[in-house]
Amino acid sequence: MDVGSSGVKAILLAPARGIVASATRSVSLYSERIGWAEADAEEWWASLCSLVPELLALAGARKEDVRAVAVSGMVPAVLVTDEDGNPLRRAILQNDARAVEEIRELREELAGTDLLGRTGSVLSQQSVAPTLRWLARHEAPVWAAARVVQGSYDWLARRLGAMVHVEENWALESGLFSLQGEQLDEVWACLPESVPQIGPVRRPGDVVGSLSLDAARATGLAPGTPIVVGGADHVLSAYGAGLVETGDCLVKLGGAGDILAVADTPLVDARLYLDKHPLAGAWLPNGCMATSGSLLRWEQSLLGGVSLEELDAEAAHSAPGALLALPYFLGEKTPLHDPDLRGGVLGLHLASTRADLHRAFLESIAYGFRAHVDVFAERGLHVRRTWVTNGGSRSRLWREILADVLQLELISLIEHPGASFGAAVLAGVGVGLIADPSYVEGALARAELITPNEARRALYEERYAQFRELSAVTTSLSHALARSNE
Repeated sequence: MDVGSSGVKAILLAPARGIVASATRSVSLYSERIGWAEADAEEWWASLCSLVPELLALAGARKEDVRAVAVSGMVPAVLVTDEDGNPLRRAILQNDARAVEEIRELREELAGTDLLGRTGSVLSQQSVAPTLRWLARHEAPVWAAARVVQGSYDWLARRLGAMVHVEENWALESGLFSLQGEQLDEVWACLPESVPQIGPVRRPGDVVGSLSLDAARATGLAPGTPIVVGGADHVLSAYGAGLVETGDCLVKLGGAGDILAVADTPLVDARLYLDKHPLAGAWLPNGCMATSGSLLRWEQSLLGGVSLEELDAEAAHSAPGALLALPYFLGEKTPLHDPDLRGGVLGLHLASTRADLHRAFLESIAYGFRAHVDVFAERGLHVRRTWVTNGGSRSRLWREILADVLQLELISLIEHPGASFGAAVLAGVGVGLIADPSYVEGALARAELITPNEARRALYEERYAQFRELSAVTTSLSHALARSNE
């Protein structure tokens, strides 16, 4: 199972045959105040309970045929429960931005602590300590009753019957634990009094319990079914795509733009995020650009709802690099970490067409991914094999532009089931049904291999350099505009 911000997805995997059934349920996202992002954990549970019988029916399987379960999800969502695991309030999601004052306070209190070097990330809205301080300050009754803090997928595993735990990437991204998985005393000392249980930390693939009688009745699974630790959604999505060797890379062309690469040592850099790979000893430095497909949807809205297929067909005949765009229409996350950047297009003239504009947007997002690949290389991690997934990967033009800008061959996955597939593989690994964790390599069907157009190398090198220069020289103007329009 995989818990997302808009839905829960479940798959049934037979190791010798592949995915034999899949189903999804939509869930609600609550944002009752500006910057808030919450979800109802009981809705996750209800979705899971309805999805399991559907999977069994689709596959013609019996409950006894299911040999293990694992859960993936958003990270680091924060869920506080009582002693019995009952949620005391909605889950606070990783993109929630309510704890502004608490972040400011903790930055001052932890000014002498090298959080980046010790945890792989800086203090931010994704850090759990500010959220816990906000809860203690603003919802005292909830805090007084809280006995356990967990993430989305670890709580669902517990509801199935698992022991209380947090998965290692929740622990790492929470900012409460070190790269080695140990409590970071300086941060814990800043937490409110009467901190609920957090942990112990468990690795993906660890067996952490078995299905309880109550959970068996609710889901239709067999009591005693082993429960295996899953993991963070972006991590298991990359793992499920087949990233198992150092230098393997995944580019995700979703609403935002994600890029993850496998490293054999922790790559700590303020410009990136860092996670652990499910394979022992491997790491996943990664980045997330604020816009990708969302920029194209905005473009469509301006152009009267024209299809992306039509825009692609027109842009295929547009000259490469005719315009230069900045994709910062929601600010930028990695590698710039600047929410006050703004988008723009340079080079427009009266002969410019919507095809030129569309191509420029596709190229600008490719330049953003190139910036991440450059950071990897600067730190000694050289991208080797590269996969491309998510909705944008259906565009052949976008894949061609991406290959040309990155100067890398791109392997397209026809239908990537996402993190639920990675979780299912780990369930099989955890109980010995899948002997080799590298099972994921080549397990999913591939589309064509896109090879860079060598004739465009020099042009795109020049445009990429100009993209970087344009971004730098317009930063102060972007900030001024952002402030004046607040």
